[in-house]
Amino acid sequence: MSLTMVEHSGLDITCLNKYCHSSSSSSSSEQEKKTFAKLKLSLSGDYPRKNAEILSGQYGTNLLLIGAALMLAIAYQDHTVKEEHLLSFITCLMILQLIWMMWYILVRERQKNTRTERDVHATTCWIRGGLTVLALLSLIMDAFRIGYYVGYQSCVSAVLGVYPVIHATHTIAQVHFLWFHIKDVIKSLETFERFGVIHAVFTNLLLWCNGVMSEAKHFLNNHMRRLSDLGYGNLTIVHSEPLCNCTTNTCSMFTNSLYYLYPFNIEYHIFVSAMLFVMWKNIGRTIDHSLNQKRLASKTQGLSVGPILGLLALASTIGILVVYITHVESLKTHQSAISMFYIYGIVMLVSMCLAGASGLLIYRVDHMPLDNSKNPSRQLDTELLFGSSVGSWLLSWCSIVAVLSASSNPPHLWTNFIYSLLIVLEKYMQNLFIIESLHRQHEDEEREDPELPSAPEIFSVTSSLAPPYNGIINRAYETPDRACVTMENEQEESGQVYRCPRKPSEVPLPLGSQEAEPPNIKRRILKNIAVFLIMCNISLWILPAFGCRPQYDNGLEEDTFGFSIWTTVLNFAIPLNLFYRMHSVASLFEVFRRV
Repeated sequence: MSLTMVEHSGLDITCLNKYCHSSSSSSSSEQEKKTFAKLKLSLSGDYPRKNAEILSGQYGTNLLLIGAALMLAIAYQDHTVKEEHLLSFITCLMILQLIWMMWYILVRERQKNTRTERDVHATTCWIRGGLTVLALLSLIMDAFRIGYYVGYQSCVSAVLGVYPVIHATHTIAQVHFLWFHIKDVIKSLETFERFGVIHAVFTNLLLWCNGVMSEAKHFLNNHMRRLSDLGYGNLTIVHSEPLCNCTTNTCSMFTNSLYYLYPFNIEYHIFVSAMLFVMWKNIGRTIDHSLNQKRLASKTQGLSVGPILGLLALASTIGILVVYITHVESLKTHQSAISMFYIYGIVMLVSMCLAGASGLLIYRVDHMPLDNSKNPSRQLDTELLFGSSVGSWLLSWCSIVAVLSASSNPPHLWTNFIYSLLIVLEKYMQNLFIIESLHRQHEDEEREDPELPSAPEIFSVTSSLAPPYNGIINRAYETPDRACVTMENEQEESGQVYRCPRKPSEVPLPLGSQEAEPPNIKRRILKNIAVFLIMCNISLWILPAFGCRPQYDNGLEEDTFGFSIWTTVLNFAIPLNLFYRMHSVASLFEVFRRV
């Protein structure tokens, strides 16, 4: 009877078994779907972002290589590629960046009601303020270029007049972008925005390379003119003046003033490239809000020795610069000017090595944990410090080889040797000091105010002090203590600090909590070291930026490596060294704020 019912009901006994063929096929299909979903998630999660990074990076690199190819063609004396071809290419890149920045600003303006994630570590207001000053000096340089074009407009290309106008517009728009959008963490249209940001990065790098090339050409012509005045022959000086008369009386003033403004324009573009690169790295990044806290303003108590010694170094640098430039031109005082520079450099570098070693010793004594959180800005600082050190290290080792193989014995032979060794040692010390300072977890990361002692017994709200209340509370008719506790609790949650008098409590107070904590001696020493190193790096930037370059004038390296090879090394290494000094100033100021 039961078998008949089973047969007529159409049920298959075997299908009730959990090892039935249909159930196993369905479970295997579900497992395949899960595996496919995981594979699809892994492919759509990280790989497109990496592909966009690689594609945009290759795009920017090829832009830079196109510009480098044009620059190399222009560097050849009988060149068929003219300067206006390079300027036309860079002008097109600047126009494209302007279009992208305007589009980005308009999109952000439409989305102003939606909250945009921001990386507070991407930059600081003082860096943007410094870049604004450099941008103003670049605008003055553009005005001089326009004046130069007006004087020679009858025989020069119109590109020489269009380029400074577009560059000035680009500078103003870019400064606005840096002030209001450089901290944005882009989460929409990531691939398109990645190409836009990397285009801006490499456009500024090309502008930096163009400025470096123009400045190097100027210094090379000055060097050859100086050698010809000292009696060396067979040197071809390239004259870049247009083949017509200037229609105004200010052309020579504009031409000569441009070379004093080039260092500021060069530093502006390389710093903008670094900041935009951090923005590029932040695209699609997930921000850790617990670590994305804005720092309190650093206090400047106990600063005396560092600023005084730093100002003394800066004043002596100005004096050395003036004396060197005026005396190196003369045949009688040529050798003494070079020797004076090396003696000054030895004193400066020994002082900087001692300061960096003292800071590292303090860190070794004070065992603080390292901050290993992900921070693209800090990682880039570290990479740029090491990368830009290569230029001066190359110069130093070339000078050491030249001294050891020298056949002559000029007065500055061994001072050059000691100076070159100290350059290597000083950068070792300073890089270690900066990197360790930036990676340390300082006390101000653990407490809200580093100068105030933490006293949880005083400021914590316990159940004995503030019992819970239910219903509506009229604070005006409550006791002062209860109102104070309630207001303090709410303001502590909002990040504010509210203090009011309390009645004497039976809770024991920690010893010394009623007195201000004495200033930390280690912190004061580190702040003075940071200020001193800032002033020293500014001094060592001023000298080569404004014409004090004994590597061109001492003759030792030219005798060893030859004129063409040595000038090529200088044109590669000196711009990197200038960038290293300015980047060290920025990093040391951040160290000063963190300590």
